[in-house]
This record gives sequence, structure tokens and C-alpha cells, in this order.
Amino acid sequence: MIILGIETSCDETAVALVKDGFKILGMSVASSLKIHIQYGGIVPEVASRKQAEYMIPVLEDAFIKASITKDVVDALAVTIGPGLMGSLLVGVDTAKVLSLVWNKPLIPVNHLVGHIYSGFLDESSETKPDFPFIALIASGGHTDLVLVKQHGDIELIGSTRDDAVGEAFDKVARLLGLPYPGGPEIETIAKNGDPTSIEFPRPMIDSGDFAFSFSGLKTSVLTYTKNNDNYVDNRNNIAASFQQAAFDVLVKKSLDAVSKYDAKSLLVTGGVAANQKLKSMFANNTPSNVSLHIPPLSLATDNATYIATAAYFLKDTLALDPTNNREDIIKLEPDPSLEVTN
Repeated sequence: MIILGIETSCDETAVALVKDGFKILGMSVASSLKIHIQYGGIVPEVASRKQAEYMIPVLEDAFIKASITKDVVDALAVTIGPGLMGSLLVGVDTAKVLSLVWNKPLIPVNHLVGHIYSGFLDESSETKPDFPFIALIASGGHTDLVLVKQHGDIELIGSTRDDAVGEAFDKVARLLGLPYPGGPEIETIAKNGDPTSIEFPRPMIDSGDFAFSFSGLKTSVLTYTKNNDNYVDNRNNIAASFQQAAFDVLVKKSLDAVSKYDAKSLLVTGGVAANQKLKSMFANNTPSNVSLHIPPLSLATDNATYIATAAYFLKDTLALDPTNNREDIIKLEPDPSLEVTN
């Protein structure tokens, strides 16, 4: 079964063609990130305009890379949320039109659930996550711990109460005079710093639940910079200590969840999962009887491959057939505040 996936939740315009949930036939991604860098963050209006500009070229490019035509596509899948409303509309409207014109089923996919399925696409891994498994979704917009019992049976067990971890990285980078996006910048200079040099707090690390909070950690960095006039000369240590504090929380809570739910696997995905320090911490601390899965950056960050893969495994409950559900397809609207649900 070949599914065409469309992902436009933020500043990436992505299309992918995936066979049987595992094999990537072709994928294409266009990003407006370079434009947003000028503003120090994502500008929703700019993102949506670029989504509309990139959509058709990216769609055509994915088919060229896959060397197939629309005739062999069995279904379409599209991100319906969460994300930026204007960006989501471009993808959802495109998918609706193609579904009705091509007379192909349309499968609406939760972007966060899609992230979880990035672990099933990693060709560098000899095994896939075993059920039940814990998924940590760590990105600029989300920090969620999810218990995945089976395909279509998931439970959100914890999320951030304020800033997402990636958002905290961006804000701390701005405090240190580093460009957007802040995650890679923090990681780069932290390599030359001492993570034990400054004792920043580990918010909620011993709270006994799986909730996160990173706003206070960010504020601690702000306070430190205000109280130290020469903080610019100490940026490497600040970055390393901040990063260590944030990651200590992520790792401990994730492994606590693995233990509590007797999980067989742990999946770490999202843009923050690309950080080599975080990968190393998980690799060194995950129990030997638990398989660890961290997809490569190309699959962990926003793209359409995992949207198509999630659709493949969830099609029986989510698919809308244009023959029987034409009105449902027409009425389908994105939900920018969608949470992790079945």
C-alpha cells in the first residue's frame, strides 16, 4: 500500500510517498527557516505564505524522486494539528482537493502521533520499537511523554506546563546573544564548556509525575546573566550547564516512565533528539533490557514520512473514503491546539 503524506504544521512544507508503512519511496521538504532567522523566530504569516508557494513544487518533486505516478497511490494522509493555523490549512486543503479529485481515501493524522511513528522508519535500526514503549517527543513546540501500548492505543502521561524544551533552548540562546534557532547554537558552544560549573535548577525532576517545566530554568539563566556583567566571557559554561540541567530532567523522567510502565522500548524523537549530548546520555543510562530508538535528524524533525507511516497503521479507524465520507472530507478542518490522543 502506497500512502502520500503531507506535513505543513509549521515552517516546513513536506511531502512523502511511503510503501507499506516502512519503505520511503520519495520525500521532499522545503523550509522557510532562513527567512524566519532574520526575525529571530517563526513568523506565522510568513510561514503560511511560503507553505502556499512551496506546496505544488514539493508535491511534484516527491513524485519525481519516487518515480511513480498518482495512479499507484492508494491513499493520502495529512497533518491536521497541532501547529500554525495558516500553515496547517495549506496542507489540509491540498489533501482534501487531491482526495476528492483522485477519488482516494484521506487519513487525517495528529502531528504528535506522527512523530511517534518516526521510530518505525529508521532504516539504520535493525529493530523497531516493541510494545509497550515510551516515547519522548522533544522539540521547539512540544515536550511530551507518551505511553504507546499498541497501534492506535496511546496515552499522554506527561507534558510541559509552560515552555517546551526546544523553546527554552531558543530563549536561552537569545539571552546569550546567539542566533535562532538556538538549539544547535547552544549545543555547539556547550562542547567547550563545563556542565558542572554553574548549578542551575532541575525543575520538577523529583515531582513524582511526568510533567515538565522549563520556564524556571530559563529564568535562572536570565538571573545569572543579570548578576554577572562578564557573562559573555562565560557563555560556554552557561550553555553547558543549562543544557545539562535540561537534559537531566528529560532523561530521568523518561527512564522513570519506562520503569513504571514496564516498557520494552524507549523512543526519543523531535528536533531536540538530534543533540549528541542528549543521545549520549540516553545511550549511557537506558537499561540493557530496554531497546533505545533515536531516529536520525531527517526523520525526527518535521517531515511527511512519519505522517504517511502513522496513517498506514491507523488507517482502519481514521480513513475517510470520498465515496462514503465525501461531506466529512469537505468539512475536515485543522486543529492548531490538538493534543496527543488516539
